[in-house]
Amino acid sequence: MVEAVLKEIKVQGNFQSLPWARAYETTQNTESTLIYSIGRTKEREKFFKWVGIIAPADYYLFSLLGRNLKFDQLDEAKKYQIGTVNEDVGEQFLVSKGFVKGKNLQSSVKYGFNYEKLKLGRVDLWIMGELTAYYLARQAGDDPAKVLAKAHRITELGSDGYYMAFGINTPDALVERFRNGLETVKKNGTFDALKGKWL
Repeated sequence: MVEAVLKEIKVQGNFQSLPWARAYETTQNTESTLIYSIGRTKEREKFFKWVGIIAPADYYLFSLLGRNLKFDQLDEAKKYQIGTVNEDVGEQFLVSKGFVKGKNLQSSVKYGFNYEKLKLGRVDLWIMGELTAYYLARQAGDDPAKVLAKAHRITELGSDGYYMAFGINTPDALVERFRNGLETVKKNGTFDALKGKWL
């Protein structure tokens, strides 16, 4: 989606893969740096200029299939170890709900680490968007439907989708250019074609 927008607005992008916390901080403090895919929350609103939604985002606490972990209330999960990513929206959300890093949250720097921790039994639960969780399971050679179970849906997170966003120091004109480009790829069928291919 990001590549499609860049192509539409005729801008050359320099892509970098960084640990999430560094990408999050870099985007906030560096002009004309785009971050994706990022969940939009009330707490994050003031730190970014939001371009638009590029993918669906349904967040869950995942467990391994067969563990029979199912929670009606989020607080029930506090007695378990949960894999998170440092400064990720899932971790920020759980901390805001009284979960504690180092106590019931095990923070990692990479998303894939938590999937491995879950499979090895080092954590009981893993907070992650469904799209990313299934992607990481497939990357590891697994069928998500045969490995992962949804223990609890986090309805407060990601209900509208994953965004791309710029830090607040980015000129409004550039942000608007990207917004227009995203709108165009949604109208001309590119967005739906990419969703069909990847999702």
